[in-house]
Amino acid sequence: MGAWGTAISSNDTYADIYGKFFDLYNDGLDVSEISKNLIADNQETINDKDNCNNFWFALAKAQWECKQLDKDIFDQVKKVIETGEDLGVWRQLDADEKDIKKRKVVLDKFLTDLQTERPKAKSRKNKIICQPVFEKGDCLTFKLENGNYGGAVVLEAIKDSEYGHNLIATTRIDQPSKPTKKDFENAEVLVMNYASCDNEPNVKWYLPIRHKQIAHLIERVENIEVHINYDIKNSMLGFVGDFDIWVIQVVDQQLKSEETKPRSKTNQTIKALTKKSKWKLW
Repeated sequence: MGAWGTAISSNDTYADIYGKFFDLYNDGLDVSEISKNLIADNQETINDKDNCNNFWFALAKAQWECKQLDKDIFDQVKKVIETGEDLGVWRQLDADEKDIKKRKVVLDKFLTDLQTERPKAKSRKNKIICQPVFEKGDCLTFKLENGNYGGAVVLEAIKDSEYGHNLIATTRIDQPSKPTKKDFENAEVLVMNYASCDNEPNVKWYLPIRHKQIAHLIERVENIEVHINYDIKNSMLGFVGDFDIWVIQVVDQQLKSEETKPRSKTNQTIKALTKKSKWKLW
């Protein structure tokens, strides 16, 4: 069930459904359309006796906040609470009796709230549109701990989005002079095998949450052509929010590791990630 407390909202299923509801609501969809979509897309959860109640609780709460609580949804929730069905699930999952008593209080209050007319429907939020901090193809350099210059290449820039992601490939550039365009084009991707890293190319989606604080550490020196389009929605690559930690410091740690441990035998080049070929990153 993925619960971390007795509150209606303190479980993974509720958080997921409630969040998806308001993502669609803020996109302008009607409450009835959102509800139909969520029900259709979550049949596995609805048919799971351990999780279905949390699905209906989340949907009911979201509809109620929009002043459009469907009678059938309300009746479903009312039945689950008044018959003790939800408490029965908690008992089957070996919940502590103290928590079950707390849960009962929460459920009773939740049902009372649903039967109370909300003064005003929840307003739709306008999404903030962000732009990435780097352009596709930007070649970035920065100082390493050893005093040399390191480098990274921006493989993708997601524009006009909610977050402004960049896909960044860290390279093995480690040289006393500032890298040139040719250096970036011929660079190898940094493959991590230090500590518990398992021969993983350091290519990550960068979310610039605190970019302003570390922007002074990075210099854009060139821009190269990237002929491949990377789709963030279908990507299996990781997401990071700290350039200094996940790009610069990763190079430092990998180079230190190679003083006593052989570098990874996995080889990948920037050319392979910028020019169309049969090779894929995932």
